[in-house]
Amino acid sequence: MSDMPRYRQNEWISDQQISLDSSRMMAAKIGEAHGISVSQWEAIRGRVAAAHQTLSDARTAGSLPFFDLPTQDTGAIHQMADRVRARYKNFVVVGIGGSSLGPKATHNCLSPRHYNLLPDDQRDGPRFFLLENADPDSSAELLELLDPSETCINVVSKSGGTAETAANMLLATEWLDKGGADLTQQVIATTDPADGNLRKLAEREGWQTLPIPPKVGGRFSQLTGVGLLPAAVCGIDIDELLAGAAHMEARTRTADLEQNLAYRFAAVHYLADTQKQKPICVVMPYSDALSAMADWFVQLWAESLGKAYDRQGKVVNTGQTPLAAVGAIDQHSQVQLFVEGPADKMVTFLRVGEFTHQCALPDRYGDLDSFSYLGGQTMADLLGYEQAATEMVLTDLQRPSMRIDLPRLNPFVLGQLFYFYEVATAFAGGLYDIDPFDQPGVELGKVLTYGAMGREGFENRLAD
Repeated sequence: MSDMPRYRQNEWISDQQISLDSSRMMAAKIGEAHGISVSQWEAIRGRVAAAHQTLSDARTAGSLPFFDLPTQDTGAIHQMADRVRARYKNFVVVGIGGSSLGPKATHNCLSPRHYNLLPDDQRDGPRFFLLENADPDSSAELLELLDPSETCINVVSKSGGTAETAANMLLATEWLDKGGADLTQQVIATTDPADGNLRKLAEREGWQTLPIPPKVGGRFSQLTGVGLLPAAVCGIDIDELLAGAAHMEARTRTADLEQNLAYRFAAVHYLADTQKQKPICVVMPYSDALSAMADWFVQLWAESLGKAYDRQGKVVNTGQTPLAAVGAIDQHSQVQLFVEGPADKMVTFLRVGEFTHQCALPDRYGDLDSFSYLGGQTMADLLGYEQAATEMVLTDLQRPSMRIDLPRLNPFVLGQLFYFYEVATAFAGGLYDIDPFDQPGVELGKVLTYGAMGREGFENRLAD
């Protein structure tokens, strides 16, 4: 037996790869009206080659370092996580957008479903909480439940200028101070390594810090300290996360749409939107653990691709609207719309091959046909059949869908999925000929908020 870690053994990797089935997006399966034709698929190859070259050139120039995150040194993150795990019972991430959605997605996917309810001796790390929104009730009620002497606060912001994060940071640090805490030990700032007000504050106050690489934007930062520190604090193997991402990096180097599943994912979405009038893309995991992953994808796709101008400055107002759903819950709500409503949607299912628990169903109440057929089967079987049934109904009604298959949920598989989505989003930006790495529409809202709150140098236009 090799001493090589198992995630690097080929026989193990072959059983851990995610796969993409896009056949139900094609005209051969669902007809020409809503399915992508062979001619449309072939016609896009020139645009694919150009987008691939643009990404390759930018990566070579060092302007897209998110591509290279799988090979980073995680020593400092492990060291900081070990210290937090040894000293504190509560770990609170203060952040919003990419600073909170990514850590939440990882935690929900890889930690036990009711992690915070486990006794201390059965939980692999401190309890995990988030202060995200500027909702006064949510923030106040969380802090009222915690003991400041047992709590570590992780403030996550590239610049420190995000109003919601700044507000929650002010509340949390005041709460720690009043509780007699040592902020130099109990506050960690994950931020730009050199610039920004959070960096200045952390250095002035003597807080511990982790860097966010300067050219990695918030929604592409899950595989930096932004997402890796909270994961490591909660006992998740971040080196396996990065190993999964590295495996996907190797699979997404080629421009071949048949081989590069991230490029194929992006190309199918682009053609569905621009050629088949499908401006809405639904992401629908059949797994509660992946529900927060759907929310993370919604931000990534929407904020990256929803743009007013293309790279030449022409008004295009482009981008699909992503919508999160969860199977089988939304079979009892949104699926009615997907099946019989406007034919303006495409659906991507996420299916888990092997759950941690199968939940065998007992043979009880066999005299009633509503229950008897379930006896001897499993809840995992039920969820799988429900996903397959929804997929079949959409296909029968010529509604486009595709499926990402995850063999199981572990750090290696999730690392693949994060990297897959990020590459697909960056590549889709090239197909649309827009910049997927900025967010000018979001910035305008921030400026108006600053003015209304009286920040110096910002006009209060909301008072007009």
